[in-house]
Amino acid sequence: MQLQYCGAPYVGWQIQPNGPTVQGVLEDALGKLLREKIGVTGAGRTDTGVNARCMVAHFDVREPLPADIVRRLNAMVGRDIAVERVWPVADDAHARFDATERTYRYYVTTEKTAFFHRLCWQAPAGLDFESMNRAAALLLGRRDFTSFSKLHTQVKTNICDLRVARWVEERPGLWYFEITADRFLRNMVRAVVGTLVDVGRGKMAPEAVIAILDRLDRCAAGTSMPAHALYLWDVKY
Repeated sequence: MQLQYCGAPYVGWQIQPNGPTVQGVLEDALGKLLREKIGVTGAGRTDTGVNARCMVAHFDVREPLPADIVRRLNAMVGRDIAVERVWPVADDAHARFDATERTYRYYVTTEKTAFFHRLCWQAPAGLDFESMNRAAALLLGRRDFTSFSKLHTQVKTNICDLRVARWVEERPGLWYFEITADRFLRNMVRAVVGTLVDVGRGKMAPEAVIAILDRLDRCAAGTSMPAHALYLWDVKY
């Protein structure tokens, strides 16, 4: 299944006891539609308020799916989730473990607007994107990103292969930070963006990100940026 969603109404992708989740909405809709208990596994676990332009998920069923499943699902999941397509895959296909890379974008506007503040982060005046790009380039490669990870997560390693990290001006006044890796740690993208924004504000030199990586300490990096401007942009298999 490929879908997109606005993260604002949800406490993240993964089912939680404290509020609605994208996974929960999908499992409930599929269960009612197919009349069996369905578990849905996503390519990633976006946090509270984080959006997805392209999320991929898999689920197992006993019976063939109805031909109009996309239309019927979209009628059940609400306006903040859009299922784009559903197709059969190999029995052992796994949306999370088979993914070879994921791309996120963090959108920033340098101009005040009445609408984009719901979709982008409002940047302060004079942010130095050139310096931010120099710092971003220093993060590339296979590295330990402990300094950019949420504390006390249950992962075996904090090593990630960072393949793309760049600021792009989409049009005057609208920028995005694009970051691609084989995997991401919890809160990693927003912590990286927060650190690069500190560079852009002149609080540290671009080269300081190397020392931050070496310290393996979340307290060394910048603040975590607001979730509403972050988008899971693409997943490759």
